[in-house]
Amino acid sequence: MNLLDYLPTVPDFPKPGIMFKDISPLLANHTAFAYAVEQLYELSNIYEFDYLLGIEARGFIFASALAQTAKKGLVLARKPNKLPKKVYSESYGLEYGKDALQLQQDLLPKSARVLVIDDVLATGGTLIAAANLVEQAGGCVAGAMVLLEISSLMGSAKLANANIQSRSLLQI
Repeated sequence: MNLLDYLPTVPDFPKPGIMFKDISPLLANHTAFAYAVEQLYELSNIYEFDYLLGIEARGFIFASALAQTAKKGLVLARKPNKLPKKVYSESYGLEYGKDALQLQQDLLPKSARVLVIDDVLATGGTLIAAANLVEQAGGCVAGAMVLLEISSLMGSAKLANANIQSRSLLQI
């Protein structure tokens, strides 16, 4: 099954010049989504981890499905002001602006090994910010995984420079 067939490009979204990869058709097709989760699970077996961290919002989908399959705990990196308790915060740049992520402080035990999950790796800023949250919490980043990497944006090189081992199921 070619999962790229389920990931159409939407030009000029959310801003002019951005070529957005839409995961909605993949999610809408049970067979394609199940296959993607199965393949991500196989890819995750190279890592030793206790928890998955899903990045808001689309990373939640893959991280939660993978947490169920891998029988591991799940924590969420949320946008600001979405969590009810004390949080760690990390700002980062996107290819089209700036944003921030937060992680609730009381969720990860010290020294937890965490696999960070998102849907797309572009410039690497979001994954690096999420990894920084894990480290703020006293955890250890086991690695990072994504459904799709946009290779021309060199995100995996930036992750490597930040000492984060990353894997992508698909690359364009």
